[in-house]
Amino acid sequence: MTAHPSRSAAPRFGANYTPSKDWMFQWMGIDADVVRADFAALAGLGLDHVRVFPLWPVLQPNRTLIRRQALDDIALVADIAAEFDLDIAVDVIQGHMSGFDFVPAWLVNWHDGNMFVDEPAIQAQADLVRAVYDAVRDRPNFLGLTLGNELNQFQPPNPAAMPADSDQIAHWLRSLLQAPVDPDPRHIITHSENDHLWYRDEHPFLPAHAARLGDVTTVHSWIFNGTAARYGGLSAQSVRHAEWMIELSKAFAVDPDRQVWLQEVGAPSMNLADEEMPEFAARTVEAALTTEGLYGITWWCSHDVSRSLGDYKDLEYSLGLLDVDNTVKPLGRRFAELVAAARADASGQVVPRTVGVVVDVDEHDLPVSRAALAPGGAVFERWHTMREQGAPVTVVTSRTAADPTALAARGIVSVEAPQRT
Repeated sequence: MTAHPSRSAAPRFGANYTPSKDWMFQWMGIDADVVRADFAALAGLGLDHVRVFPLWPVLQPNRTLIRRQALDDIALVADIAAEFDLDIAVDVIQGHMSGFDFVPAWLVNWHDGNMFVDEPAIQAQADLVRAVYDAVRDRPNFLGLTLGNELNQFQPPNPAAMPADSDQIAHWLRSLLQAPVDPDPRHIITHSENDHLWYRDEHPFLPAHAARLGDVTTVHSWIFNGTAARYGGLSAQSVRHAEWMIELSKAFAVDPDRQVWLQEVGAPSMNLADEEMPEFAARTVEAALTTEGLYGITWWCSHDVSRSLGDYKDLEYSLGLLDVDNTVKPLGRRFAELVAAARADASGQVVPRTVGVVVDVDEHDLPVSRAALAPGGAVFERWHTMREQGAPVTVVTSRTAADPTALAARGIVSVEAPQRT
């Protein structure tokens, strides 16, 4: 079930799994009946995979203790997914979820550890990655691992930040990505970040980390990052934001055929009325499907957060394709229609990209200005203007733009430098 999609096939379609009962706290004691009902409802939408998030303190409450029961629960959830022909991707270190940090006691407070820098902590995390991989590696519906969910959020401005420089981040990433012993090449092992990596100057996680380390590049597209506030929730810039991030990521890949996984995209209530969410989903998915080498689209998220749970930001309560009773919402119905339509026309929507908007980079391929890539920035604005005019536009670095061989490998015949502002 886990064969990777070819460049001409429809991408995978799935959901980030937020259990209908007890949210991620379900991982403190899996209720198989709840998971089974949730997965039956998701399979009914035509999805082919789920991404799951066992909590780090539940898995590894002590630096030298990885709980066998917690690993068995991951395997159980994978087996339940298989009952409904759903493949499963597992995130290991949670880490950061929906505005909350979940960090084991051995790393914080009196211990004052740093997950990115302290070698005993890095080794402990590598041990956990290896243990989680081994717990499910023989399941036929196992897609692979993501190291954790947006762990770059443990950098400033997080009030409990664990600072590190870019070299230390690269060492941490490689240590964890290489942790599984003799991994099966059918399984993806990768990592994920939020858009601070792409848009914030001085952030120690770099575009090159995202696009060169791990088996695929992941992007997380959220229009509450200023895009919707600046342009409008259903503006071209908002509904093409995921497409933009996919194409932006390709500028920093060494392999021109490297696949990109749109691992998170959702319809936030702070920017969209309920009746606008299905239209946002349709236009976002249709735009993303025009990109080449798209591995998959995984919607955030499967289920609403129950209003019985306190202290979440309001948008978290309404992001689901389904409500807490497994009733399909209008957003879920529209997403199911998009999935069916994409599979009926596997490659007809892809637009080969022959024009590259240029990102100025230094000798290390670090953008001279990551702010230029963010909403309102010169590169962002130029790409979106050209795309709205119908140009088959992608993104290239200034080093690639100066290399005819590199341009030819990507099929790019012209480049466009954005106007400086």
